[in-house]
Amino acid sequence: MKKTVIIGATTNPSRTAFIAAGMFSEYKIPFVPVGIKQGEVFGEDILDLRSKPEIGDVHTVTLYIGPKNQPEWYEYILSLKPKRIIFNTGTENPEFIKMVEDKGIEATVSCNLVLLRTGQF
Repeated sequence: MKKTVIIGATTNPSRTAFIAAGMFSEYKIPFVPVGIKQGEVFGEDILDLRSKPEIGDVHTVTLYIGPKNQPEWYEYILSLKPKRIIFNTGTENPEFIKMVEDKGIEATVSCNLVLLRTGQF
C-alpha cells in the first residue's frame, strides 16, 4: 500500500486535509497525519510536526501547508524519503518542486480527492 503522510493534518472537518484523511481511511490507504494541532482523525493521532517525527516506509507525502510555511519543513519532508510529494491546490511552490525533483522524487501538482476518486492515486 502507498503509506501517505499528510503534512498539515487537522481535526477541522471543513478543511480539505481532513476530508482527504477520511478518503484515505475509506480507500484503506494507510496514512500518518502530521500537523501543529493535536487531535485524532479517523482513528489516527495527529503527530506534532514541530517534533519532526520519524516515519518509515513512506510512499507519498501530501502537502496541506501553503508555500510561505513550507521552507521551515523542506529538510524534514525530504528526510522522509518519499517516492512522491503531492502539492495540493494552494500548496504549489516552484522552489520546493525543483528541490524535490532534484532529489529524484516525483513532484505532482494535483488534488488527492481527485486522484482518489478517479483511481489515479
